[in-house]
Amino acid sequence: MAAALGFGAFLLLLLLLLPPLRAAEPSTEPVAPPETSAAVPARTRRGPAPVTDVAKLCVCDLLVAQCDVNCCCDPDCSAADFSLFTTCSVPVVTGDSRLCSQKAAIYSLDVEANPPERVFKLIDQVNPSIFCIHATNYEQALTFSSPEIPTSENFDQLLKQFGSAAFSAEPESWDMNTDDQNLSDANETCRYQYGVPIQTVDAFLRLPSPVVSSWCSDENPAGFLVNQATKCIRSVSVEKCDDIQAISMLFYINSSILAVPKSSQMVNISVESIVVQSLNGMRTLLNGSDVLRLPMILNELCINVVLGVSYHITYTDAGEIIEAAAAFVLGALNKEALSIEQSFEISFTQVNTTPVPLSGNPGYVVGLPVRAGFRPQGSGIVQNTNTYSQLTILQSTSTQDCLVAQGARAPVLFGYNMISGCKLRITAAMTCQPLTQALLDLLKGQSFPEYVASFGNSQAQDVLDWVPITHLYISEQSSCQIPVSLEIEVKWTKYGSLVNPQARIVNVTATITTTTLKQLPSGRERTIPITSSVVFTDVSLPAEPGYKAWPTINAKLPFDFFFPFV
Repeated sequence: MAAALGFGAFLLLLLLLLPPLRAAEPSTEPVAPPETSAAVPARTRRGPAPVTDVAKLCVCDLLVAQCDVNCCCDPDCSAADFSLFTTCSVPVVTGDSRLCSQKAAIYSLDVEANPPERVFKLIDQVNPSIFCIHATNYEQALTFSSPEIPTSENFDQLLKQFGSAAFSAEPESWDMNTDDQNLSDANETCRYQYGVPIQTVDAFLRLPSPVVSSWCSDENPAGFLVNQATKCIRSVSVEKCDDIQAISMLFYINSSILAVPKSSQMVNISVESIVVQSLNGMRTLLNGSDVLRLPMILNELCINVVLGVSYHITYTDAGEIIEAAAAFVLGALNKEALSIEQSFEISFTQVNTTPVPLSGNPGYVVGLPVRAGFRPQGSGIVQNTNTYSQLTILQSTSTQDCLVAQGARAPVLFGYNMISGCKLRITAAMTCQPLTQALLDLLKGQSFPEYVASFGNSQAQDVLDWVPITHLYISEQSSCQIPVSLEIEVKWTKYGSLVNPQARIVNVTATITTTTLKQLPSGRERTIPITSSVVFTDVSLPAEPGYKAWPTINAKLPFDFFFPFV
């Protein structure tokens, strides 16, 4: 008995001296639940079931009902297709990378097999980061709530709640009258970036626009480098003519623009021009634009009413505004008028540069010239300031004489198929080389461009938005070949939403066709036709119902197409 007690005391002392035991590492094998109700409940909480089945997720499956090359997760690929793959373009497919633990689909190729086979594994992937999501228990974040449908009862409430926010109403951080605002902020400011609202001393530069109806709302900010043009209706009354701020010139120029955001450097808005429009629509440009003309009542008419404002902003390449001007159109109202239509516009020009007119925003507009230019070594696209002389073809004349037509060019207008030509009289005294060069100059002009803008508003510095012109030559085997025709084919596609597709040029080919010049006997003449043509081809693929809406044309997407998603 004493020996048993001594052994028990010794065992108790040994347990007290041992370090505390750590919890066992969780096993990767599933554990069967306890069968008795007296079992100790588990201390760890299991995460919810995965929302995304990674085994069925395939981010490289782009072609509809076709096998994508090296896409090991494409369900359209067969074993024979996998045997021809060289690698797996997407070796790991996961769901939300922020989860602490999730399923991951691993794809690889067994090149030692004959033929090579695809290997698929589904594993549990653990996120090593300590800042990870253990359980996605916020149910509202897993679904999109249905928006409230506007009705006659809740329309005013929804307009008050969402009307101004849809047009970026004034944030609290733009209040320039806070106590902590001082001159030291100028040293910590950033420059204007594309789309950032242009700030003024009191809020931002307003460009009135319609909200949900055609009535004007003054809460629409003008974005930096965003060319806009709006029209809206404003309610007026001749009796209150001088009390309505939105029809006065002072309302649009009384607030100075900040040269850079949150700075103390200001740029005043000057009056560039004033055009007066009569009641019958006739317009007259005033000589002096330094006089502020305010609305006033004269002979039962309200004169000097602002009908249109055009802002012109000059900026530097560093994103700083250095000049702002406004051009006004003023008119008169009679006492029967209850509303007026106002138009507003804003444009931007970089300092020390010449603005080039656009042919669409962003897609091409039918009837406007195709924009083209050259690319010198190590620089952007250089364009002619006259868009109607950038890409041209031979212009027909009444005499149909090529020697007379030399120098006469017709612009290539988007969407317009054109053909022109002339007749060339060849004599025995003409030699091959000078005649060939003269005909090339006649067909292509003095300066045939190298690039064509893919969009109507492609910028010269964005070289990737310009399409190089491909040159082809069709000739015969002979000692002297002279060019007789130039065929320009412009391939374009509908880009963007099906609701509002934008025209985008994807390929331009210039084909020169030659013919053999045979030596004529002395005193003999020969007349040959010289032709030039332009053809626009729509290469858009129609959307097929029931298939994935992925792009299936060989077109290059812009660098920020998927922003902010990867």
